[in-house]
Amino acid sequence: MILIDGKKAAAELREELKQEVAELKTKYNKVPGLTVILIGDMAPSQIYVRNKEKSANEVGLKSEVIRYPDTVEEKTVLEKIEELNKDETISGILVQLPLPKHIDKQKVIETIIPSKDVDGFHPMNVGNLSSGYESSVPCTPLGCYLMIKKIEPNLSGKKAVVVGRSNLNGKPMTQLLLKENCTVTITHSRTKDLKAECLEADIIVAAVGIPELVKGDWVKKDAIVIDVGINKTENGLVGDVAFDEVSKVAKALTPVPGGVGPMTIAMLLKNTLLACERVNYWYI
Repeated sequence: MILIDGKKAAAELREELKQEVAELKTKYNKVPGLTVILIGDMAPSQIYVRNKEKSANEVGLKSEVIRYPDTVEEKTVLEKIEELNKDETISGILVQLPLPKHIDKQKVIETIIPSKDVDGFHPMNVGNLSSGYESSVPCTPLGCYLMIKKIEPNLSGKKAVVVGRSNLNGKPMTQLLLKENCTVTITHSRTKDLKAECLEADIIVAAVGIPELVKGDWVKKDAIVIDVGINKTENGLVGDVAFDEVSKVAKALTPVPGGVGPMTIAMLLKNTLLACERVNYWYI
């Protein structure tokens, strides 16, 4: 069984990005800028943003974090986004989710102009992805996609099952696999026989937030299994896949932690660089 090492893959990608950013600076005196807006003091968000900032600095991006208390008015946040939209030194804008209840998430997402939406959540980017056009792709599914491609470069004709239909993971993951000519089944809480669906799959992407949902007897021999879930339990952090069981039958499997998570941040850096290149079309 191949253990898909997300930490190693992310480190390799960061090294590539570091070289690309240096080339951009040398040739065109341009440094991609990433601004993250963090509202409130939720510990997971604080840690995640700190890791993003550290990784951005490591590859040479111009990184900024704007912090607001969770009592900040929605109007203040929207005005700041409008200001960043007009700032030519900023290539990418990310508002860390979740947001306080009094702030409309969709309004925030739609205020970020599509060309700076490095999370890939703007309706225009969502539409472009589903239509097969160039777009910013959500970071987690993009990281999963690259890890799958590393194990199996030719995905054409493969049967893929995506467990979970969220806008963040399940739906964009489905679109990426469709572009590779996979036959994709998207499953969810109302799917009648989830085990039977999974047993047919060459590729399983589990992104539903239920600890160890996907068991060993749900997975056919030599399937590729990507575990997006990260769940706190009495036994520590576990994914949506029963790792010990599935590792005995799968061809390749991501661990939790150390699988999808590191790639998500690396993809954010990649999206920021791509956003800079798209705006400055002379570089492409």
